[in-house]
Amino acid sequence: MVPTISRFYGIAIRMYFADHAPPHFHAVYAGDEAVIAITTLEVLRGALPDRALRMVREWASMHRDELTANRDRIQLPDQPVPIAPLP
Repeated sequence: MVPTISRFYGIAIRMYFADHAPPHFHAVYAGDEAVIAITTLEVLRGALPDRALRMVREWASMHRDELTANRDRIQLPDQPVPIAPLP
């Protein structure tokens, strides 16, 4: 099971247990998926429509510390904590 840590505007934000470096999260929207680095918000792999990617980056910049804490939790592995959606 892949923990979904947030949902907003049809976008699901997920983190995989014991996932590879660098620290990142997965954003899924309408069949598209992007892997996004937590520190730089760079798209490491995949793609999202421009509008969805802008919203994901805005959300991630607001919750970078929580994303980092969740990344640390899932490496244990422990359950990540839900993060508030984009308003």
